[in-house]
Amino acid sequence: MALTLTLTLIFSLLSLHSAAPPPPFDKIYAFGDSYTDTGNTKTSTGPTAFNYVSNPPYGITFFHRPTNRYSDGRIVIDFVAEALSLPLLPPYRDATADRSHGISFAVGGATAIRHGFFLKNNVTFNLVPQSLQTQLVWFNKILASHGCIDLRRTPKECGGIFGNSLIWLGEIGANDYTSTLGSSIPKSTIQNIAVRSSAGFIQAIVDKGAKYIVVQGLPPTGCSPYSFSLAAPEDRDAAGCVASMNYQTYRHNAALQASLEALRRKNPAAMIVYADYYNAHLTVLKNAGRYGFKEPYRVCCGYGGGEYNFDVFNTCGSPAAATACANPAEYINWDGAHFTEAAYRVMTTSFLNGSYCSPPFRYLLSRKVESS
Repeated sequence: MALTLTLTLIFSLLSLHSAAPPPPFDKIYAFGDSYTDTGNTKTSTGPTAFNYVSNPPYGITFFHRPTNRYSDGRIVIDFVAEALSLPLLPPYRDATADRSHGISFAVGGATAIRHGFFLKNNVTFNLVPQSLQTQLVWFNKILASHGCIDLRRTPKECGGIFGNSLIWLGEIGANDYTSTLGSSIPKSTIQNIAVRSSAGFIQAIVDKGAKYIVVQGLPPTGCSPYSFSLAAPEDRDAAGCVASMNYQTYRHNAALQASLEALRRKNPAAMIVYADYYNAHLTVLKNAGRYGFKEPYRVCCGYGGGEYNFDVFNTCGSPAAATACANPAEYINWDGAHFTEAAYRVMTTSFLNGSYCSPPFRYLLSRKVESS
């Protein structure tokens, strides 16, 4: 509620002549991996390490049933939609859903790099066939159904879709690194191709007419129990996370931000915002108690007890780990790789109301209001 009220205040300040200004956007189109997936992935189609997303206790906190979201409840894009006074986004694969206010194309396990690249390099570990390119193909089908081909040839049709639409590119790229663990492919190669793929995606939708875009960086991937299970115990940084993975993620995010700056220069009419997932998450970890969290690393829905309550062979929703902790709101980590609803709420607030968007999200709102 606090998130929505704060944004309502921002809207009012940006539109002083209206006591109740309309929502700045009427649609959100979201892309990414499991952190942004609102239901495109099911147990039979997801990554093998977390392939019970269709089973309880997923979804217990808000929906009171599994919705194929990788959490106990709502995720970042849900809180973004609520803050903008919009309905929650249906998954693209639900063809019967109301799509009038947007769609989530995100897929659990999705990669930034095309699927074919991994197959050519004999990489199949924890891999799903959908990539960011797949999501662009799906999106293009939606746009074509509304007559939008590109901004140059169909300006009216594309303008009608994108004029009041927010594009949210959730985190994408973490699975590219995970899938290639143990392979001979250099991490620098993965970084270069993944960042280039993300930049190509953004340019493609800008060419269609996208004007307001938020791009999430990767969270500190070394801070999850799943990462702890893959790395040597001595590979730790000052925060207690896997140092090599966090360094890799830090470099990826730096390259992504440089790429976004180049896109801004090339497309001055588009508003491209970077959401700093990395530092937002680290801030929550370092100040867990301030946000009401008692368990910064231990898994709420897991198996085996111990320091982290995590077993990669018995993940959340499996017959051996079908129960969750009594109070997920006291935990940051839900299943070993994904967050609880409570953690997602805090991080969404830091994006929309805080200092973890560059330029600030309120600046994007002001640009939108001025153009209306």
